[in-house]
Amino acid sequence: MAKKPKKEETPKVHKDLEGFKMNINSFGEISSSFSIDKLNEFLNKNVEDKKLKDREDLDEIKEGKKKKK
Repeated sequence: MAKKPKKEETPKVHKDLEGFKMNINSFGEISSSFSIDKLNEFLNKNVEDKKLKDREDLDEIKEGKKKKK
């Protein structure tokens, strides 16, 4: 019995990540359509870090660098 060809569908993604694609070349290098800084910014906003959840200054960490008084 022959295998059915897979249909290439675009996965459902968050609206901020529209157009995001990752590829792995023959050397095992990962390339993506977004910069690493943009991906990290998105993850910092939308994903809870289990190691940091008990910290009192979590909101300041999420906003970025602490503002000096």
